[in-house]
Amino acid sequence: MSLAAFFAIALIVARILGMDMPWSQAPNAQNLVLQAFNRQVALISGHAGYDSGAVCTDAGDNVLLTEADVNAQVSRQAAELLRAAGADVEIFDEYDPRLENLQAEVLLSIHADSCIDASGYKAAYYTYSAIPQIEQRILDCIDLHYAAVTGLPPHPDTVTHNMTEYHAFRRIAPETPAAILELGFLGGDQALLTAQTERVARGVADSLLCFLRDKTAAPTVTAPGESAGQ
Repeated sequence: MSLAAFFAIALIVARILGMDMPWSQAPNAQNLVLQAFNRQVALISGHAGYDSGAVCTDAGDNVLLTEADVNAQVSRQAAELLRAAGADVEIFDEYDPRLENLQAEVLLSIHADSCIDASGYKAAYYTYSAIPQIEQRILDCIDLHYAAVTGLPPHPDTVTHNMTEYHAFRRIAPETPAAILELGFLGGDQALLTAQTERVARGVADSLLCFLRDKTAAPTVTAPGESAGQ
């Protein structure tokens, strides 16, 4: 019997018995992804609990849009999609104390770029990663799925040290695969990021589900700065 079928039967039996457990909030069996079921997924809602991030204003210096608001909306919707697939998802603030030595199947920090008139996404993992081959697979899945769902091109020339040496990478457990994603530019991609957040969130969720499906080998941990082949 498939996991989805078993889960569906369990839902029905629980309801017949009048068990009002958290079943009502459980994933729909039709949406379950076997490789994602009960896997620990961590999302950082960029700048949450800290500051506004990038701020877009009009000619009168009135605030039109903040990065933190965009990040929060996409993080929330991506979490809902991943939970529907069966994953156990937690959303963290930018400097959340729970990030210390965090162990998870994958962590993705969600951000958006500045208000300039440019377009494209970019992603990176830690310069001193202990598991670079595994974290490269996160980026490969983003290139495959996020780009396809959103229609955005990659913008690798603007990857910065703030991404490759992102503070959370130094705090989580070294065996936790992690990456940071800049969803797009608040300027050139504003319509997509504000009016089509469900589409953006689907790109994020599909990328992480791709990674979970592909994450079959155990991590090979190497010393920081070494390549895994050394």
